[in-house]
Parts: sequence; structure tokens; C-alpha cells
Amino acid sequence: MDSQRNILLIALLFVSFLLYQQWTMDNAPQPQGQGVAQQVNNSGDVPSHSGDGQPITDQDTSDNLITINTDVLALTVDTLGGDVLEAKLLAYDNELDSEDPFVLLKNEAGHIFNAQSGLIGANGIDTTAGRAQLRVSADSFTLADGQDELRVPMTYSKDGIEYTKTYILKRGSYAVDVTYTINNTTDNAASVQMYAQLKQNLLDDGGNLAMPTYRGGAYSADDTKYEKYSFEDMQDKNLNLTIAQQGWAAMMQHYFVSAWIPRTDEATNLYTRTSNGLGYIGVRLPVTTIAPGSEQTLTSTLWVGPKLQDQMEATAPNLNLTVDYGWLWFIASPLHSLLSFIQGLVVNWGVAIIILTFIVRGAMYPLTKAQYTSMAKMRMLQPKLQAMRERLGDDRQRMSQEMMELYKKEKVNPLGGCLPILLQMPIFIALYWALMESVELRHAPFFAWIHDLSAQDPYYVLPLLMGVTMFLIQKMSPTTITDPMQQKIMTFMPVMFTFFFLWFPSGLVLYWLVSNIVTLIQQTLIYRSLEKQGLHSK
Repeated sequence: MDSQRNILLIALLFVSFLLYQQWTMDNAPQPQGQGVAQQVNNSGDVPSHSGDGQPITDQDTSDNLITINTDVLALTVDTLGGDVLEAKLLAYDNELDSEDPFVLLKNEAGHIFNAQSGLIGANGIDTTAGRAQLRVSADSFTLADGQDELRVPMTYSKDGIEYTKTYILKRGSYAVDVTYTINNTTDNAASVQMYAQLKQNLLDDGGNLAMPTYRGGAYSADDTKYEKYSFEDMQDKNLNLTIAQQGWAAMMQHYFVSAWIPRTDEATNLYTRTSNGLGYIGVRLPVTTIAPGSEQTLTSTLWVGPKLQDQMEATAPNLNLTVDYGWLWFIASPLHSLLSFIQGLVVNWGVAIIILTFIVRGAMYPLTKAQYTSMAKMRMLQPKLQAMRERLGDDRQRMSQEMMELYKKEKVNPLGGCLPILLQMPIFIALYWALMESVELRHAPFFAWIHDLSAQDPYYVLPLLMGVTMFLIQKMSPTTITDPMQQKIMTFMPVMFTFFFLWFPSGLVLYWLVSNIVTLIQQTLIYRSLEKQGLHSK
């Protein structure tokens, strides 16, 4: 197998991988109500029954909204129930060079995405009469300069029981603690159950062939560190799991994730459901009994922010796995860590990608050298193999036996040119996912016209250069291909790959371009060495 066939193998494997990714999304049944503005409630869809056994009725949002601002978050909270209707991520632009921050949670026509929480049960404040109208001391709360923590209490009283729902936000953090403190001043025991859920329109998975991304649910439970649960899955079957130890329920999309993490040592219920074109995923904490004259606090944490692995890992076990590297995570994760380390030194993510490419290709140099050496030896045997074919004709069994004897005598491994390529493929694919899943590359500039490494090259310069380098690799590589059809396929490969890469994020194209340049350098060095050994001839 010569280098052209190796390139073809890489191309076919890589393209087949991407086509399979897209096929699985394109052939999935589309959820009902997709893309249609839903006239639904935003505060009354409670996931259980009230104490009298009747389902909670739907209600519209109220006009009593408050804002909570930190250095990284701007939340809009409805005092009717205390749900988060909107979450702006102040450190992330909505679009490149936009003055508007990215909105993760939203309450817009056609796209509702809220983080809800409340109390149900015999003494819950979410009842058949509706959600509780919580009292607050102001309509705006801001984390002051020099202040590390902001607490926003919201109160409600009912039948001698005082309820305080408190949002606790910290500087620089996307993890928001939500607590319910229940002070039972009556002579009877009180029983409540806290729930926390995410609600979003049933949307498609999103993405495209060049960047297949996922939008939908995900969760972590005792026996499952990380599992996706798409909107289609929610429609097919309601999820109903018991978390004995630690877990979470999330809705994720490209670069960003929202998740509820229950803070309890007791068994928690994890569930999903759909209603009126909306999908829900959430957790129910265990039923809690508050003795007369006593007080208890229930807590869940809301993560609402970018997929920052270190911060998410510190917030909840396995939450960092929402940065989905697929089955090659054990390769992609170290590559991302190395990329981040390099970026910390050079500051520019594009330069970090270039350095990482040189490191990866340098580490694989022994494989590359073994590949070309094996190919050179195979080319030297071609005259003997051709003579053998002419002598033996259609006697395939004898032909196979004599070929094996020849390979053994000449100490040639016929698979020597293939195995290095197959070993390199997992690294290529893992690096592809590491670059694609890195929120750090979103709107990250490189230089000149490349203002966003997560977007395609606006002038297609990088893809065209990539195609040129691929063409040069073909021209430099000796070949024994004589079949006209194979020759046409190999000639067309750089054109096909260039067209395919036009829509790839420029960070990924940069990697492939630099990888090709390194290949050209390595080929030159290896061929010079082989020529000295008398193994290389065009």
C-alpha cells in the first residue's frame, strides 16, 4: 500500500465517520411542535401532584420580575414561583463582535428555556391554586465590587409556616445555589418535597455535517456517569430513575450547558416528561418532614454557563463529561488539557493549535517513518511479485504461499504501511472532537482575517491552502498505481477534501493545514534517508 492509498484511507474513514454522525441525526424522527411558537405557561407546570392529590394547574408568568447580576451572570427571576426565566452570560458575546451577551436561558416566543424549582407535597407552596407569589426587598440585586457572594432571599408565609427561597451567587462562578428554608412554627409536622427542572421547546439536535452538535437532555446517575437523553427519547419514554448517591439532570447544547444538581445524601428521583411541545428534565429531592417548632433547609445547585471543564468538575462529579468527546475521550481530554496549557503560554489559540499539531505529529514520527520504510520495501518487491503473478497465473493458493515466503525472506510486513495509519486515525478523530468541543475557541481570533476559530474561514484561504498541501503530498509520494480509475480518484481527492473543508471551523482547518505541512517536512526527511539506503525511487 503506497502513501496515496493511505491518504485515501484516512479520507474515507474520516468522511465516513462524519457522514455517520450526520446520518444518525438526519434519520431521527422530528419532535412534534418543532420550530413553532408555543403558547404555554412558564410557571405552573409542576412535575407532581399537590397534597390533595390533584394535578397542579398551569399559570402564566407574572409581571413581577427581578434581576440578579454578578460579574459573569445576569439572571431574570419571576417572583411567581421564583423560576429563572433568563440567564445572560456576560463574558460571552451573542455573536462575534456583538455588544449583546449570549442568552442561555430565555423566555422568547418560539424558544422557551427556563430553570424551575419549587416545593410540592402536603405543605408545599405549589398547589392547585397556583404558584406562590414570593416577596422580595427590591427588584434588582447586584454583586458589588469587592463582594464575593450575593444572596437574594425571597419569602412566603402560609398556615404558620415561613418559606424562604434564596439564590446564592459567587464571583466568577456559573454555579448558583438555590435553597429553600422551611421554618415550621406550627404544632404539627410539615411535609415538603423540593423539585428542580429544566424546561425547553422540543428542538432538533442541531449541527451539520462539518460540525455535528447536540442539543437535548443528559443526566448522571449511580451506574451511569454520563448519558444523553434526547428530546426524541423524552417523547418515546419518560425517564424515571432513582439516584442513591450523586447525580444531575441537564440540558446541553454546543459550548453551553444548564444542569440541576441535588444536594442531598438521600435517594433522589430523576425524571423527564413532555407536554405542549415542551421537554422537561429534572430532579425531585426526597420528601422532608419538618418537626413542629423546627427549621430545615433544602438545596440544589443550578449550573448555567459554558462548558468549562475544571469549574464543572468542581461543581459536581461527572458534570465535566458534558464536554462530549465521544468514545475517544481518553485521548481527546489530554489533548485538550495540553492545548489549554500551550494557550496559557502563547495566549493565542491559533498559535496553540499550530504548536499542538507539531507536538502530535512529532510524537507520531516513528509511525510515519515505519510507514514509508515499509512502503519503500514493498515497492522494491514489485518486480518479483509481478513475475510471480505471471508465472503462477490463477493459482491463488500457491501465489499466497510464495508471497508469504518472499515477505518472510525479505523481512517485509505487507501491512506495515497500513497499521501506522490505522493507529493514527483515533488521534486525528480525538483531536477533531477536542477542537470542536472547546468553548475556549468560540469567537477566539487567530490573526488577520481569522476572527473566530470556531467559524469557517470567510475567505476560504485556509481550506484552499490545505488542498494545495494535500496535492503536494500526492506529488511527492511515489506510486505504483497503474489503474486509470484509481489514478483519477487520487487526483480528485485534494479537490474533494478542499470542498468538504470549506465549511469546517477554521480552527480545525488550521490543524489539518499545519498537519499537512508537517507531513511534507517529514516526507522530505524520510525520503532523503531512504535514498541513502537505496530504498527510495520514484
